[in-house]
Amino acid sequence: MSTPKRKKVIVIGAGLGGLSAAISLAQEGYAVEVFEKNAKIGGKLNVLSGRGYTFDLGPSILTLPHIFERLFQMSGRRLADYIPIRPLRPHWRNFFEDGTVLDLVPEADLMEKELRKVGQDPGQFKKFLDYAGQLYDLVNKGYFERGLDNVRDFQRFYGLLDFLKFDLFRTMHGGVERFIDEPHVRDVLDYFIKYVGSSAYDAPAFMNCLPTIQFRYDLWYVDGGLYNIALGLRRLMDELGIPVHLNSEVAKIRTQGNRVIGITTSEGGQHEAEIIVSNMEVIPAHQKLLPPDVAAQRRLRRFEPACSGLILDLGLDISYPQLAHHNFFYSGEQRAHFDAVFKKGVLSDDPTIYLVAASKTDPTVAPPGCDCLKILPHIPCLNEKQPLTDADYMAFKDRVILKLERMGLTDLRKHIVFEHVWTPRDIQRQYYSNRGSIYGVVADKWKNFGFKAPKQDARYANLFFVGGSVNPGGGMPMVVLCGQNVCRKIVEWDRG
Repeated sequence: MSTPKRKKVIVIGAGLGGLSAAISLAQEGYAVEVFEKNAKIGGKLNVLSGRGYTFDLGPSILTLPHIFERLFQMSGRRLADYIPIRPLRPHWRNFFEDGTVLDLVPEADLMEKELRKVGQDPGQFKKFLDYAGQLYDLVNKGYFERGLDNVRDFQRFYGLLDFLKFDLFRTMHGGVERFIDEPHVRDVLDYFIKYVGSSAYDAPAFMNCLPTIQFRYDLWYVDGGLYNIALGLRRLMDELGIPVHLNSEVAKIRTQGNRVIGITTSEGGQHEAEIIVSNMEVIPAHQKLLPPDVAAQRRLRRFEPACSGLILDLGLDISYPQLAHHNFFYSGEQRAHFDAVFKKGVLSDDPTIYLVAASKTDPTVAPPGCDCLKILPHIPCLNEKQPLTDADYMAFKDRVILKLERMGLTDLRKHIVFEHVWTPRDIQRQYYSNRGSIYGVVADKWKNFGFKAPKQDARYANLFFVGGSVNPGGGMPMVVLCGQNVCRKIVEWDRG
């Protein structure tokens, strides 16, 4: 008896979502090939090295490692043998303009001491975490694990009673405000929205599930830097026999009627496929790779991009002892910062700044006695109607450094021996992300109720999408989960 033919799947893009989909589909018996335009895999999970310093150019926080573990378990392997991870303490260190410093830690007794420093009732904080945990469990059982794609799917899966438990009438900030009265703690909890690059004042309240990801499941670091996640996945793919074509940009998805039939690369090579999975974001893929489709443009309009960021990597000749691995320097008026980025589309006068000092944990990423800093303030994505120039971005960079100096990193500019800057134009050019967005689609209660684009194309039934622009959205664990959900959707569709 002849062996049944393995169906051919082409994955466009070797970001984490594409890698997860490729591994999952290969484990289901499909013949998978991956095409990547850049010289290495990982997509936005990227690395930069220079003069003895190593920076996580993209994601720098690992959460929910059990989602990554599944990719290895399906092949009878263990995550720890491919990607060594360890928990971090504190999770974050938070700096405020008035001199307040507040650590986030998952241990209840230590967190209580931190809260009492700023006058926040620990009992109310526990009530908030209980509320966040209930939201997480609700979101996880359907939206995350079942890969629900729209309100109709939500209603069918959850039913009216559960649907009403999503705190539908509040924003994320409104949910925080309901429990927390201390302004520093409010700002910290609001800024969990950084994981999806949106505004706490516009995102739906169920985004308050995000703190549970840390307080219940911890926060992790990968020894040597997070790019080792990509290297661990590449090793697994090699063992599974999944070909990856680097420096091989896809220029066109070829179609026939209402089906996709293959791809054409920028060099002119043609490759056939029975199923295509695009790790290129949905809107850029329709703009660059597919025939013009007015109906698709209309459907996708509400899935606006999340914010971008100014990525500033600095190698220093000293170390700042007050820094933890992950740090946040808060705006004096965080709502004004959110409004500048998400409503006005301008560079914030006083941004909230995320700063990673991985050298606090990992001595291999910087010379002895030195810090390597990744600095990331959120800024608007590219907007042709309100264009920002390179001079605007550089002036903003100076404003960010001045703020950090004012908030304790004394003489920062004098100690920079290596500098690298990326603007939204660089991010768009490198990853073809929609308008230079970092996090895919914005989570906005008023525009899309937090939903991203669906994983299966409405016109081409054998075309699927994976990554931060489709449900459940941005962030490393979510795009890895998305790849697993896309695989399940393909298998169910393929079996009819």
